Amino acid sequence: QVQLVESGGGLVQPGGSLRLSCAASGAISSITAMRWYREAPGKEREFVAGISTDSNSQRNYLDSVEGRFAISRDSAKNMVYLQMDGLKPEDTAVYYCNAHIQILHSIRAYNYWGQGTQVTVSS
Repeated sequence: QVQLVESGGGLVQPGGSLRLSCAASGAISSITAMRWYREAPGKEREFVAGISTDSNSQRNYLDSVEGRFAISRDSAKNMVYLQMDGLKPEDTAVYYCNAHIQILHSIRAYNYWGQGTQVTVSS
Protein backbone atom coordinates (compact mmCIF):
# COMPACT_ATOMS: atom_id res chain seq x y z
CA GLN A 1 0.00 0.00 0.00
CA VAL A 2 0.99 3.63 -0.52
CA GLN A 3 2.16 5.77 2.38
CA LEU A 4 2.65 9.53 2.73
CA VAL A 5 4.78 10.67 5.67
CA GLU A 6 5.24 14.33 6.67
CA SER A 7 8.04 15.80 8.76
CA GLY A 8 9.56 19.17 9.66
CA GLY A 9 6.89 20.75 11.84
CA GLY A 10 7.65 22.49 15.10
CA LEU A 11 7.39 25.63 17.21
CA VAL A 12 8.68 28.94 15.83
CA GLN A 13 8.33 32.64 16.64
CA PRO A 14 6.47 35.02 14.33
CA GLY A 15 8.66 35.84 11.34
CA GLY A 16 10.47 32.53 11.56
CA SER A 17 10.81 29.76 8.98
CA LEU A 18 10.13 26.04 8.66
CA ARG A 19 10.58 23.53 5.86
CA LEU A 20 8.08 20.68 5.67
CA SER A 21 8.80 17.44 3.80
CA CYS A 22 6.52 14.69 2.53
CA ALA A 23 7.72 11.33 1.24
CA ALA A 24 5.51 9.01 -0.81
CA SER A 25 6.37 5.31 -0.89
CA GLY A 26 4.87 2.03 -2.04
CA ALA A 27 3.74 0.49 -5.32
CA ILE A 28 3.51 3.80 -7.16
CA SER A 29 3.03 3.97 -10.91
CA SER A 30 2.47 7.72 -11.20
CA ILE A 31 1.55 10.80 -9.17
CA THR A 32 -0.64 13.39 -10.87
CA ALA A 33 -0.20 16.18 -8.31
CA MET A 34 1.07 16.84 -4.81
CA ARG A 35 -0.50 19.30 -2.38
CA TRP A 36 -0.37 20.67 1.15
CA TYR A 37 -3.43 21.30 3.29
CA ARG A 38 -3.77 22.57 6.84
CA GLU A 39 -6.33 22.29 9.61
CA ALA A 40 -6.49 24.69 12.56
CA PRO A 41 -8.49 23.86 15.72
CA GLY A 42 -12.19 24.43 15.15
CA LYS A 43 -11.74 25.08 11.43
CA GLU A 44 -12.14 23.01 8.29
CA ARG A 45 -9.16 21.66 6.43
CA GLU A 46 -8.05 24.12 3.74
CA PHE A 47 -5.83 24.00 0.69
CA VAL A 48 -2.44 25.69 1.14
CA ALA A 49 -0.29 24.89 -1.90
CA GLY A 50 -0.07 22.50 -4.83
CA ILE A 51 2.34 21.55 -7.59
CA SER A 52 1.80 19.54 -10.77
CA THR A 53 4.08 16.60 -11.57
CA ASP A 54 4.51 17.41 -15.26
CA SER A 55 7.46 19.34 -16.67
CA ASN A 56 5.73 22.69 -16.12
CA SER A 57 5.64 22.24 -12.33
CA GLN A 58 2.59 24.50 -12.13
CA ARG A 59 2.21 25.96 -8.65
CA ASN A 60 -0.74 27.52 -6.88
CA TYR A 61 -1.23 28.89 -3.37
CA LEU A 62 -3.74 30.04 -0.84
CA ASP A 63 -3.89 33.84 -1.20
CA SER A 64 -2.80 34.48 2.38
CA VAL A 65 0.44 32.47 2.00
CA GLU A 66 1.49 33.46 -1.52
CA GLY A 67 4.86 35.21 -1.42
CA ARG A 68 5.74 33.63 1.93
CA PHE A 69 5.43 29.90 1.16
CA ALA A 70 7.06 27.97 -1.68
CA ILE A 71 6.19 24.43 -2.78
CA SER A 72 8.68 22.24 -4.63
CA ARG A 73 9.18 18.59 -5.52
CA ASP A 74 11.81 15.94 -6.18
CA SER A 75 10.30 13.53 -8.70
CA ALA A 76 13.12 10.99 -8.44
CA LYS A 77 12.42 10.58 -4.71
CA ASN A 78 8.62 11.05 -4.83
CA MET A 79 8.93 13.91 -2.36
CA VAL A 80 7.29 17.31 -1.99
CA TYR A 81 8.40 20.21 0.21
CA LEU A 82 6.87 23.35 1.64
CA GLN A 83 9.27 26.16 2.54
CA MET A 84 7.50 28.55 4.92
CA ASP A 85 9.01 31.98 5.57
CA GLY A 86 7.64 34.96 7.44
CA LEU A 87 5.39 32.74 9.54
CA LYS A 88 2.43 34.31 11.33
CA PRO A 89 0.38 33.09 14.31
CA GLU A 90 -2.55 32.46 11.96
CA ASP A 91 -0.41 29.86 10.15
CA THR A 92 -0.65 27.62 13.22
CA ALA A 93 -2.25 24.32 12.19
CA VAL A 94 -1.66 20.67 11.47
CA TYR A 95 -0.26 20.46 7.95
CA TYR A 96 -1.15 17.48 5.76
CA CYS A 97 0.42 16.14 2.60
CA ASN A 98 -1.97 14.99 -0.13
CA ALA A 99 -1.37 13.21 -3.44
CA HIS A 100 -3.42 11.54 -6.16
CA ILE A 101 -1.58 8.33 -7.01
CA GLN A 102 -1.97 5.53 -9.55
CA ILE A 103 -0.86 2.15 -8.22
CA LEU A 104 1.28 -0.25 -10.24
CA HIS A 105 -0.78 -2.48 -12.56
CA SER A 106 -3.97 -0.57 -11.73
CA ILE A 107 -6.08 1.53 -14.07
CA ARG A 108 -7.48 3.62 -11.21
CA ALA A 109 -5.92 6.38 -9.12
CA TYR A 110 -6.63 7.15 -5.48
CA ASN A 111 -6.30 10.10 -3.14
CA TYR A 112 -3.86 9.60 -0.25
CA TRP A 113 -3.21 11.61 2.91
CA GLY A 114 -0.33 11.75 5.35
CA GLN A 115 -0.76 11.71 9.13
CA GLY A 116 -0.03 15.43 9.53
CA THR A 117 2.69 17.49 11.20
CA GLN A 118 2.07 20.26 13.74
CA VAL A 119 3.19 23.83 13.01
CA THR A 120 2.89 26.31 15.87
CA VAL A 121 3.77 30.01 15.47
CA SER A 122 3.82 31.84 18.79
CA SER A 123 5.82 34.44 20.68
